Amino acid sequence: MLFYTYMESPIGPLLLAGSRHALKVIGFSRGHKAREAESDWERLDEPFKRVKKQLEEYFEGERRTFDVPLAPDGTDFQRAVWHALTTIPYGATRSYSDIAVHIDHPRAVRAVGAANGANPIPIIIPCHRVIGLDGSLTGFGGGIETKRWLLDLERSRSGLFGGRSG
Repeated sequence: MLFYTYMESPIGPLLLAGSRHALKVIGFSRGHKAREAESDWERLDEPFKRVKKQLEEYFEGERRTFDVPLAPDGTDFQRAVWHALTTIPYGATRSYSDIAVHIDHPRAVRAVGAANGANPIPIIIPCHRVIGLDGSLTGFGGGIETKRWLLDLERSRSGLFGGRSG
């Protein structure tokens, strides 16, 4: 049984879903991966108070890291990529190639891109910090404008500007 709630944010309503003990999904209300609660999920706000507070602090520029329990569903490779994403510092970016090297699969750049795109917990697992090797903003489930907004928020609070950093 998955529980869910919604929260308002500067980038639109966010769907939060998981168990009573761990977050499994953050869904955007727009973009090519917009997501709504599934019919067999139950609305329950209580388990998400902590994650809502931390996301609100992030959007206000007061939080750089998260410490909520996560339980994303994915393959071992996907989970390795997602773990690597959590090592990208706030306000910094990395390329898909950088992530492939980080997980000791330097030729798996496309697979890293696919795993990045399958990330079920964006923002907290910061897939928005992954950009093209040339510094271009590449696809993002919540839309490129949302990705740009998140990167701009972090850069404005960290003093980092421009392309790849960190």
